[in-house]
This record gives sequence, C-alpha cells and structure tokens, in this order.
Amino acid sequence: MADYETIKTERDGDVLIITLNRPERLNAMPPQMADEIGAAFYDLEGARCVLITGEGKGFCSGADLAARGEGNALANKGGSHRALSNHYNPAVNMVLRAPVPVVCAVNGPAAGVGCSLGLAGDFVLAGKSAYFLQAFVNIGLVPDGGSTWLLARTIGRARATRMMMLGEKISAEQAEDWGLIYKAVDDDALMTEAKELAQRLASGPTLAYSTMKRNIATALDGGLPEVLQAEAEGQRLAGASEDAREGGMAFLQKRKAEFKGK
Repeated sequence: MADYETIKTERDGDVLIITLNRPERLNAMPPQMADEIGAAFYDLEGARCVLITGEGKGFCSGADLAARGEGNALANKGGSHRALSNHYNPAVNMVLRAPVPVVCAVNGPAAGVGCSLGLAGDFVLAGKSAYFLQAFVNIGLVPDGGSTWLLARTIGRARATRMMMLGEKISAEQAEDWGLIYKAVDDDALMTEAKELAQRLASGPTLAYSTMKRNIATALDGGLPEVLQAEAEGQRLAGASEDAREGGMAFLQKRKAEFKGK
C-alpha cells in the first residue's frame, strides 16, 4: 500500500479502507488530502469495494485551505477557485465515478466539502451522533465540491435549498428519513455494519455494479432515450462477463453464486 500523510489505507480482503487521518482537526481537508484520496482511487490495486471513514470523532469538518500552500481563500483572491479546480473537485469526482462500489461510514461532523465527500458514496451509513452541514451561507459563500448537484438530486429542490440557505445541521436520523443517506446506525455499530456491507458488495458482480453506477449517472443527467441506450449497452457488456455466466449456472443449480469480479 502507498504511504500517505493525511490519510491511511488498508486492505480487508477485497475491500480498500480509506481513513481520513487528521483527527486533531476533525479531519479538515487540506488540498493534499484531496490529492491523496484521488491517488488512492486512481490505483485500487484490485479492490472490489472502497470504504471511507474518518479517524477520531469526526468524518470531515470541511476544507482546510490554509494547511498547505493555497492560503486563506477569503484573503487570497482566487485561492478557493484554484483549490476546487485542482484538488477538491477531482477528488469528489473520483469517488463518484469509481468503477467499484463506495461505502462511506460517516462517524461525526460532515461539513462543507466533507459533506460532499460523505454523500458521494453509493451507500452512506452514519452514526447517530453524526450530522451533515452546509454552513457556507454563514460566511457569505456558496456550497461547493459537487454538493449542489448531490443535494438537489438526492433530496429535491426544497430540502436542498433549506440545507444550503439556512445552514442547518441535518442529523443522521433526519438524513435517513429524507433519503439523503442509506442508513443511520448506533455509533458503536457503525464500522461493523459498514464493513459487513462493504464485504457483501466486494463479493458481488463488480462489472455489473460498475455498469449500474454509470447508468444511474446517465439517468440523473440524461433523458429516456439515453438511459435506454445505456442500459442496453450495459446489459451487453455484463452479459458477456464471467460473473453473468456464473450467476446463470448458480440459478439453474439452485446454489449461491460465487462472483469473481470478472
């Protein structure tokens, strides 16, 4: 595994676990951390699922532009734009477009770009003490890191507007009720449930998962003709996979399929 300064990575079978590792700052994300997250996704080393969480009492308290080279975005003209374009946006995009399922275990505050990162997972579990926050309005800024896209499509215009314009904390349980996340769980059960889900996904048909993710993205951004075409093409690719053949044989033989991710 590669050595990083702001994150930790480890393998648990076919699952790559990425832990944001600046607990003294509630894992506030400097540009370097964004780059290291992107690097970890760039070379998954055969992992079939990724699990992202935070060290200590927080998931990610937001961007930390002053930590390494970008300066204070409020004092440095264009600093936030450069940081977003060169660091934060590419990292969030790598998570959203990952070719394998991504599980996020939100173990505390997820604010600003940390909220974007936490919600970028395909499955988001949150401890009941966690919350999601878009506090940009309190300092006269606007949400970034893809949060406008994520929130509007996940919870609709009214609730997205509420989160962004009122800057309210959204608890894990409220987030589940809104459909913002997959599940709110007791804090002490968070990592156990997240790892169980990640292992389940890692043992599934990886190519089919990847195709489903692309088709969902197409459905969010395109019209029905584009979705129908994407589904047909995806079914052609998935149908030619070893996993599809194994799934068909398992069905006929009335046994559990053993997918290899091929």
